[in-house]
Amino acid sequence: MENKNKYYDIAERIYDLDGEVYECVGSSLGRTFTGDKRTCVDSLVKLMRTKPQGHLLRSELALISNMARTIRKDEDRSRLMRKYDEILKEIAELPAGFGKVEILDENRAKLNTSNLRQKFSKDDHLIICIGRTHGSAGNDIGFALADALRINYYDAEIFNEVLRRLDAEKDSVVDVADLGTNEIENKYQGSGRTLKERLKDFDRYHGLTKEDAIFFNQSDLICKRAKEEDFIVMGRCADVILANNHIPHISIFITAPFEQRVHRVMEVNNLDHKKAERLLKKIDHQHSKYYNFYTGLKWGDAVNYDICFNSASYGIEESVEIIERMLNQHTNA
Repeated sequence: MENKNKYYDIAERIYDLDGEVYECVGSSLGRTFTGDKRTCVDSLVKLMRTKPQGHLLRSELALISNMARTIRKDEDRSRLMRKYDEILKEIAELPAGFGKVEILDENRAKLNTSNLRQKFSKDDHLIICIGRTHGSAGNDIGFALADALRINYYDAEIFNEVLRRLDAEKDSVVDVADLGTNEIENKYQGSGRTLKERLKDFDRYHGLTKEDAIFFNQSDLICKRAKEEDFIVMGRCADVILANNHIPHISIFITAPFEQRVHRVMEVNNLDHKKAERLLKKIDHQHSKYYNFYTGLKWGDAVNYDICFNSASYGIEESVEIIERMLNQHTNA
């Protein structure tokens, strides 16, 4: 009964506030609630008690607040906006109040360096993981961003460091995470090696394939660097690797419309449309296969990243500025 009375009390105040705002504005646009008070109040109570319809109540309240902000007299505007804020606060405290079901994923938020409410220790570093579709200028954006932020940029360098640690010959191993940057025609290793060679690798890499050994050593290297410095890393499942090791970072996925990417590949690689399209599909498929295989997640799926954006809407320079702006907000917070 207490909750029921509370709902009706708030609903009546909303109705009365709407009337007061209308009187102060004197607008010909009319009131938000035009029916008789009892019918309107009953409808408001129903909206407050039904979570799926919370957006409807929000819309009704927004109409009132938008109108209230147009009141010319400062005293009246301030008085009515205070009433409005009080009502919003009380609605938020109701069991079914909108805003009760948070979209925030606490686990992701704890690892999200760009979360302005999240506090990190002085030992945490700025690490930006960038995934990208081929031809979206993701690498260019990543490099330019690293330059603007004056931090290290890791792409093929990480792979080369792993190779040195494994004492492997560069030509004998394929960097499947970086297809398209250097050797775009390479494929996963295995099919071209003899049984003897495979057994040798099996023994050398403690039961792992050479590709798996590289991935896990690469993962160790990424985590080690993350504890020592700020940097940007392109691809390599770095976002998932860091998340699995509870290391704060920002994950970004950059893409652009397919045809736009095809034209960029044509220009960058001096290819005709057909070859550029074939190359783009092939590299995207390899990146997707690599990411999906080692993470169990879907490459490019927005829910797996902190930020996704269309580079075709901003271009390289403005894409860098957008990310910088977000980071500056964090720095100034």
